[in-house]
Amino acid sequence: MDLIVCLKRVPDSAARIQVAADGKSIDPAGVEHVISPYDEMALEAALQLREKHGGTVTAVSLGPPEATKELRQALAMGADKAVLLKSSGGARGPQGTAVLLADAIRPRPHDVVLFGRQSIDADNAAVGVMVASLLGIPIVTLATKLEFAGGAMTAHREAEGATEVVEVRLPAAFSAQRGLAEPRYPSIKGIMTAKKKPIEESEAAPPSAAVSVESLELPPVRKGGRIVGKGKDAVPELVRLLRAEAKVL
Repeated sequence: MDLIVCLKRVPDSAARIQVAADGKSIDPAGVEHVISPYDEMALEAALQLREKHGGTVTAVSLGPPEATKELRQALAMGADKAVLLKSSGGARGPQGTAVLLADAIRPRPHDVVLFGRQSIDADNAAVGVMVASLLGIPIVTLATKLEFAGGAMTAHREAEGATEVVEVRLPAAFSAQRGLAEPRYPSIKGIMTAKKKPIEESEAAPPSAAVSVESLELPPVRKGGRIVGKGKDAVPELVRLLRAEAKVL
């Protein structure tokens, strides 16, 4: 089974983000980057499928040259191959990203293509669906369980108040929801082996001008709370403030 996992390099969710001087990007100073957590779950799911059914796992990432660090982590976890589409930066939007990933995946053997449900920086949850559409293969989103048998994959996925069970013939794509797989920690042997494995690199096409970032700013600082009184006597004033100032009533 040939499994391809798309990984995105994102700022660590614990990092303190600052806007760069240009007002349109994140200041990279002191910001640690990681594999987007949902993508890491997708990678673990691919590794478990390979361990059970055989095959190869290829990690593919679109990002700056520094993204080799995240790809090395994927190799340390157990991926067989890594591919970096080096991006010069700039806004691409989900469609521009999907086109480049699909072009990289199309000529490679791919029975299963895996994504995280969404990246934790852009939160678009669109790239996986777009890539599957460009490749002409079905996709099951929000997968929480994958079982392979007889050339088909049975996927459990979250639905409104229920769990759907979907069977698709391969090749197919899937996006990982929390609960699909708990990412493993790379072993010392895996880390040492990953340092020697080659990473296939190619230059990505320049970003399309169809998407541009006009400005980026931090959320406004929250104002402190205000005590309007105590007990039931404070209710009329609270209601007045909610109606007149907060305008939520």
